[in-house]
Amino acid sequence: MMSARPAAGLRRLGAVLLGAPLALLAPISAQSQAPPLHVPYTADTLANGLVLLVHEDHSVPIVAVSTLRRVGSADERPGRTGFAHLYEHLMFTGSEHAPYPAFDRLLEAAGADNNAYTTEDRTVFYESGPSNALPLMLWLEADRTGWFLPTLDFTKLDVQRDVVKNERRQSYENQPYGLANETLLRMLYPPGHPYSWPVIGSMVDLDAATLGDVKDFFRRYYAPNNTTIAVAGDVATAEVDRLVAHYFGPIPRGDSVARPTVAPFSLAHDTSAVLEDRVQLPRLYYFWHAVPRNDPDQAPLEVLAYVLAGAKNSALTEPLVYMRQLASDVSAAPDLKHLDGDFTVSVTARPGHALPELQAVIDPLLAQLAAEGPAPHDLQQAKNALESQFLDVLERVSSKADLLNNSLFFTGEPDVVQRRIDQLRAVTADDVKRVARQYLGAPKAVLSVVPEGKRELAAKDGGAR
Repeated sequence: MMSARPAAGLRRLGAVLLGAPLALLAPISAQSQAPPLHVPYTADTLANGLVLLVHEDHSVPIVAVSTLRRVGSADERPGRTGFAHLYEHLMFTGSEHAPYPAFDRLLEAAGADNNAYTTEDRTVFYESGPSNALPLMLWLEADRTGWFLPTLDFTKLDVQRDVVKNERRQSYENQPYGLANETLLRMLYPPGHPYSWPVIGSMVDLDAATLGDVKDFFRRYYAPNNTTIAVAGDVATAEVDRLVAHYFGPIPRGDSVARPTVAPFSLAHDTSAVLEDRVQLPRLYYFWHAVPRNDPDQAPLEVLAYVLAGAKNSALTEPLVYMRQLASDVSAAPDLKHLDGDFTVSVTARPGHALPELQAVIDPLLAQLAAEGPAPHDLQQAKNALESQFLDVLERVSSKADLLNNSLFFTGEPDVVQRRIDQLRAVTADDVKRVARQYLGAPKAVLSVVPEGKRELAAKDGGAR
């Protein structure tokens, strides 16, 4: 184990025990009388800038640790993309006191598991397991925060670079429809916009990354003052404070991090593209510019997506998949990120049908929804389903740790449970009608993915206006 280091003091910041206990079992129809829902937490900041959130839940003897690094693909620069995701891999290759493969082996021996994910805005590493494994989890996270860089050499970089390139081949180049998202990002976002490239980066940029580039990226973004740790589960807050101060306190603060900024933009007109791929069925994508996460229109856009394609009887799914049997699947989703957002509708044709047939159904339905809004029962179905999905997240301590961390990142407040529920419940038919008209009535990117040599199946120019 890592040798003992002098503990740094904690500077208490946040409120303790906000609100009433969780009332997760109350049916949605009865929750108007239920007390407000909260995830009680404490918030502290070490002298080196690391933020700690702790939520006690003694229902079962397990604990989850979520370590959020405020770095994602949006923090990269053109010509040097893919670094944040590359570090998701590198951070499991061993540190000074826990050389490879100690990280996985020690946690597995303790009955715990771990993983990580990377987005445009953040990278999150997490562990969960029996509560007595908490000191081990924190020590391992601390060691790869403070003592990873001395172990990084060209061999490590090259091995993980190849792993990421293979992952890209599996998920993009060799995956049916795998290049659609990357193409859509280029069509919608202006060149140089931090969301105009995919999280995984490009093959050219990964090949061009030097050891010096990669080390500089770590120094800039993986310091304690760019990190938030959320611990949830069968723990005592005072003991978590002590452990985090002991393990992370000696790690020095890094330079202040300047996050990217973006200028407002919009598409002047619809843009269309055709992508030939090794697929059996053509697929149509509509891709609109939307708003960042935490915008007042977030909840109406989420309800709009469910009304369009969240259930078998949804506005697009029922006529396209079940009634007219023109499509094999339909999806709609907002992707609202820290700096900006977008909204996607995708539909895959059934065998024997071309994309203009789908457009002939989709466009009038979108126009009708923008003009009339959803029917009352469709609106209530969407709101109930979304609220239920949100409450499901609160069943697991690992999800609650992730929720606290991400809520702090996007809103500045860790506990937004009741506010999110209130926002969903407040959405009206007029709200859905307005966002459908405002966002889905605006110019969009239209992408047709067709089987190789079958460009005649592609969508026609034009949209839902």
